[in-house]
Amino acid sequence: MLPCQRHLFSLPKEVSYINCAYMAPLLKTVEQAGIKGVQGKSLPYQVGATDFFEHALRLKSLFSKLINNDDDDRIAIIPSVSYGVANAVKNIPIKQGDEILVVEGQFPSNIYSWKEIATANGAAIKTAAPPKQSTDRAKQWNEQILAAITAKTAVVAIGIVHWADGTLFDLKAIREKTTQHNALLIIDGTQSVGALPFDVQEIKPDALICAGYKWLLGPYSYGLAYYGPAFDDGQPIEENWIIRKDSDDFKNLVNYQDEYRVKANRYSVGEYSNFILMPMLEKALEQLLDWGVPAIQEFCGSVFNPFVDSFQELGCEVEVAAWRANHLVGVRLPERIDIRRLKEQLDQERIFVSLRGNAVRISPHVYNTAGDMERLVGLLKGVLG
Repeated sequence: MLPCQRHLFSLPKEVSYINCAYMAPLLKTVEQAGIKGVQGKSLPYQVGATDFFEHALRLKSLFSKLINNDDDDRIAIIPSVSYGVANAVKNIPIKQGDEILVVEGQFPSNIYSWKEIATANGAAIKTAAPPKQSTDRAKQWNEQILAAITAKTAVVAIGIVHWADGTLFDLKAIREKTTQHNALLIIDGTQSVGALPFDVQEIKPDALICAGYKWLLGPYSYGLAYYGPAFDDGQPIEENWIIRKDSDDFKNLVNYQDEYRVKANRYSVGEYSNFILMPMLEKALEQLLDWGVPAIQEFCGSVFNPFVDSFQELGCEVEVAAWRANHLVGVRLPERIDIRRLKEQLDQERIFVSLRGNAVRISPHVYNTAGDMERLVGLLKGVLG
């Protein structure tokens, strides 16, 4: 199994950071790539025309390997999930009476654009809510999602796991059902891709959109998206020069070009050749591929899973292993707990997790140890008495 990689990060010894789902710490190599990029901007005469494109091509190739995509032209460089979703929304013909299926408590970046297009076209947002009981909660939730996909469904917009509690969604079954009803599947992979294996050739999403600052271990405001054949001839949300055909020929840029670059290249953000952020994400993806995503998921399981019994003994609820991911788990707390007091004690002890409703969202990575979990369980024992 992959050994602990804490030495590759700058996390202080006294900090237990079990919160990668909030924001990943930078690898030292990623930090250095950013510093080098900042220094390079001081000498702009050293930046050539090819520098605007070569790193981007490398970045797309690395991301393709991560998700088993065989066509780099299907990858776009984006600044955020909301940007990637907006590109998809602009190119989906939603009509009156259509339904857009989402899940309850979905992250807002994968909600607001859908609400806007539904309102504008007389369509409806249909929300699949989790069952109230704790037994078989994730299994029944997935069954409800599948049942909600009907002939009226135009789009299913969903994550790979639920961002707040880590519930796994059965994307293979969801894809089969959407295909039966000619509905599109738009996936927000931000809370999974890079830590949980994902295969675009198996799932065949119409779009997979990922922010880079969480499980891709990259910088903020820089991400990647995959767009399938449904979007090959679409129109992007912005008209920038670099997404146009032959834009790498600088001497002819004023010979304005009506054609876009092929496939998903048209959906990349303007100024995507960010000479600071781009090499940072490139270094991060290189490291993820070197470790291997299955090895990362296995490592996260070795950190969290030995403590499941301890949480349950404290009266907490943990989803069964078949319906949760190792890298992001919501531990639902007893109702009697004082969340404000818990937050204060966590901060005081420098144990960093996320509190979502009445749950502790625990999201380990390769820099964590059993000691981090022991500290968290020990603190909960004190709070719960």
